Amino acid sequence: MKINKLNDLPPREWLKFQKSWFIHNPPPRKKGVLLHPAKFPETMAQEFIEFFTKRGESVLDPMAGTGSTLVAALRAGRHSYGIELNPKYAEIARQIIAEERATLGSSVEGLTSNVITGDASQALDFGLSIFDYVLTSPPYWDMLHARGAGTQKKRRTAPELDVFYSDDPNDLGNLHDYEEFLQKLVIIYAGLKPMLREKAYLTIIVKNVKKGGKIYPLAWDLGRELGKVYTLKDEKIWCQTNQSLAPYGLGSAWVSNTFHHYCLQFRNE
Repeated sequence: MKINKLNDLPPREWLKFQKSWFIHNPPPRKKGVLLHPAKFPETMAQEFIEFFTKRGESVLDPMAGTGSTLVAALRAGRHSYGIELNPKYAEIARQIIAEERATLGSSVEGLTSNVITGDASQALDFGLSIFDYVLTSPPYWDMLHARGAGTQKKRRTAPELDVFYSDDPNDLGNLHDYEEFLQKLVIIYAGLKPMLREKAYLTIIVKNVKKGGKIYPLAWDLGRELGKVYTLKDEKIWCQTNQSLAPYGLGSAWVSNTFHHYCLQFRNE
């Protein structure tokens, strides 16, 4: 039998993951996690981690938020590190991880799950080891500042919830020039290359952005630019079917309801 060098999955599970699109509607978010205005679900992150690593290997999320990747890594039996610029989210992530460790008990003894409060652009300065996988999702440009976004309207009526990631000038979500945002984001991800072992994968969950009546192809631009540093191997399209349709442009113009994200797969070759 051929040795599986990538993961611990049986052939049936391997084949299932190879589908180029999937539907994933996450369970309700917990109170502390709800503070964060944008995150991807731990349940989905675990599927990616279990495909691109073996048990005991290490995972990095350079934009960790409230710790989805690290929680998923714990559940999957992997070591994990996260870098988070916002001290509040970093502390929430530590609390959530501690709760998850208590829930999982002895099964996660010996596993590292560490959140570093810091800037991902300085990742090489944190003295971290070589990683087997990177799973992350960037800010979707400055779209959290868009007052027309339906989810943002709802969050503005709840003062206990954050609308933006932070007020930090180093927060990429506060950059309003698209080309500057894209350039800095690419520099951050390209800068992780020395921290990834050879042939390791990097997954970026992202979507294209609509703003001012036009689309900014963030996912495609990332694929093009980072493809100069890593090998862009493939994409998976994450579809969400539990969101309500809004009548954008009804009767006058085409404006779609965007219920999908791109999961871009790069390889360090």
